Amino acid sequence: MTTTATRTPTSVRPVFEALLLPIGPAAIAVLRYVLPYDTTDDTTAMTARAMAEQGRMSAVLWLGLLAILTLVPATYVVGRFTKPGAPRLTVIAMLLLVPGYLALSWLAAADQFVWSGAQAGLDVDTVVRLSESMHPTNDVAAGVYVLGHVVGTILLGVAMWRARVVAKWAAVAVIVSQPIHFVSAVIVPNHTLDLFGWGLQAAGFAAVSWALLRLRDGA
Repeated sequence: MTTTATRTPTSVRPVFEALLLPIGPAAIAVLRYVLPYDTTDDTTAMTARAMAEQGRMSAVLWLGLLAILTLVPATYVVGRFTKPGAPRLTVIAMLLLVPGYLALSWLAAADQFVWSGAQAGLDVDTVVRLSESMHPTNDVAAGVYVLGHVVGTILLGVAMWRARVVAKWAAVAVIVSQPIHFVSAVIVPNHTLDLFGWGLQAAGFAAVSWALLRLRDGA
């Protein structure tokens, strides 16, 4: 009984971590695909399209919550895995990614606000006026998120390459994932391409999951 109780946490923890890793990026990939507006739209267009698609906005909010709960711990697990082989890169990546992902919760409040306005029966113009009156911290959070998750993910992918903890394709997938997302979200809006970009990060993190499980099994 004593031996079993001692070994259980060490055997279960890698499995839990392995299952956790791709959830956040995969959730954002689907979120970006079903998002009813483009992030390049003006406030009025965003609000009108979001209020007209309450079912899709509800899915966006659920997926956003799932991502918020899983992205930071997943980043910590990957960083712990890469740090022995690429310590400086890993630390810099974590310093960018963790605040970036934490800022996502602040940004998600804007979608929650628009959804709630529609549910309360407010008209588009009223919700737009309220949205445009949001506190300046929302702009700061947006800057922290964009810089943190784009640059931080690139550096984490480079750390994966240098640490040689996964196959090179997985490191490359993580490196290119957020530049693809940035192009498809900010420069040339394309929800399918955005799904692909975040999907690459999910695939790269899934490769780390596999590496964790192989270590657990002694492979």
